[in-house]
Amino acid sequence: MGEKIKVVAGSACYLGYSPILPGTFGALPGILIYFILWKVVNPDYLKLSLLVVVVALMLLNYYLTPWAVRYWRSKDPSQFVLDEIIGFLCVPIYYGADNFYRTTLVGFILFRILDMVKIFPANYVDKNVKGSTGIIFDDVISAGYAALILFILDKIQI
Repeated sequence: MGEKIKVVAGSACYLGYSPILPGTFGALPGILIYFILWKVVNPDYLKLSLLVVVVALMLLNYYLTPWAVRYWRSKDPSQFVLDEIIGFLCVPIYYGADNFYRTTLVGFILFRILDMVKIFPANYVDKNVKGSTGIIFDDVISAGYAALILFILDKIQI
C-alpha cells in the first residue's frame, strides 16, 4: 500500500487533519457508512453488517498503526482517525441500528464527548494499553457508554 493511500485511509480522506476537533471530523465517515448500510441492508442483517465493517476497519487499523506512529511521530496521532470511525460504528451495534436518526444525532454527540472525556476504563486503556489495541479500545469503550446513555434516555423517554 502506497504512502499516499495510507495517509488518505488513516486520516479518513484528510478529515483527521482538521485544525479543530480532528477526531470529530474524522469520525464523520462513520455516519456515512452507517447511513449507506441502513439504506441498503435488510434490517435483520444491519447489526451484522456494521460488525463486519468494524472488524474490517480494525484489521486496517492494526495494519496501519505501526506506519502511522512512525509517519506522524506520535504514539496516538490525532490525524489517524480510523479508531473514531470504529468507535462511532460501535454505538449502533451496542444500542441498536434501527433508529438511524436518534443514534446518529444523539449517539454521535455522546460518543464524541465521552471519547474526549475518557471515563474509566477508557482512560486507563488510553494511557496503559499500547499500540492499535489501546488506540481502538478506548473508543469502543466510549461507544459503550454512549449506547448506555441512549438506553437510559429511552427509559426516561427523552
